[in-house]
Amino acid sequence: MGSSDATRELTFLLAEPERRLLRKIAVRLPAWVTSDQLTAVGVLAATGAGVAYALSGLHAGWLWVASAMLVLNWFGDSLDGTLARVRFAERPRYGYYLDHIVDAFATAAIGVGRGLSPFVSLGVALGLVVVYLALSINVYLESAVFGAFRLGYGRLGPTEVRLILIAVNAGLALHGYIPGLGAMRIRLVADTVFAAAALAMLAMLTVRFARDLRHLAQLEPARGARPERTAAPFETPRDTSLG
Repeated sequence: MGSSDATRELTFLLAEPERRLLRKIAVRLPAWVTSDQLTAVGVLAATGAGVAYALSGLHAGWLWVASAMLVLNWFGDSLDGTLARVRFAERPRYGYYLDHIVDAFATAAIGVGRGLSPFVSLGVALGLVVVYLALSINVYLESAVFGAFRLGYGRLGPTEVRLILIAVNAGLALHGYIPGLGAMRIRLVADTVFAAAALAMLAMLTVRFARDLRHLAQLEPARGARPERTAAPFETPRDTSLG
C-alpha cells in the first residue's frame, strides 16, 4: 500500500524476487479473498507470534509456532497491497493509513513478545522497537516531503528481518536451551546483539536525518539567505500510500 505520487525505492536483498513471488500468488488467489482480509491475517499472525514468544519460556516448541506466525504475517502483510494492484482495486490513502498503523502494531506485538521470552530482556526489546518505529516515521515523512518512498536504510528489510528471526528461532529450538544458566547466557548474547542493532539503526537514522534536513534547507532556504543553487519549486505529493 503506498502513494499514487511517491515513487517506491526498495533496495532490499530480496525485494525483486519477493515482488515477483507475491504477484504470482496474488493472481492465483480466489475472488473471495480481499486485501482487508489479508491485512487482518497479518495482524492476527503478528499477535500470535508475540504470544508464542512469550510462551517460549515454558517450552521450546513455541518457537516453532512463533516462526509459523512470522511466515503467516509475511503472507498477509506483504500480499494485501499486491492483491489490490493486480485487481486494479487500489485505495492509496486508505491503504497507506491502514498499512502503517498495522505495521506499527505488528512491530510492537512481536517486540514485546520477544521481550517477554527468556531470551531477550524486555527493556532491550522495547528499545529496539522504539528505534525501529522512529526509522519508519522518518520514511513516512520523507514520502510526504520528497515524493519518494525510500523504505530501506540498507539491504535488510522486513522480509529479511523475518527470515533472520526464523533462523534464530530454529537454532534455539534445535539447540534445546537449558533453563537457568543456559538461558541467561543466551539472553546476554541476545541483549548484546539487539543493543548493537538498535545503536546501528539510531546511527543510520541520524545520518539520514542530517542529509534530509540539508536537502530541505537547499530547497527552502531561510529568508534573506541566498540559495546555493536554483531549486525546483517544492511540491507536496497529493498522497503518499504504498498502493
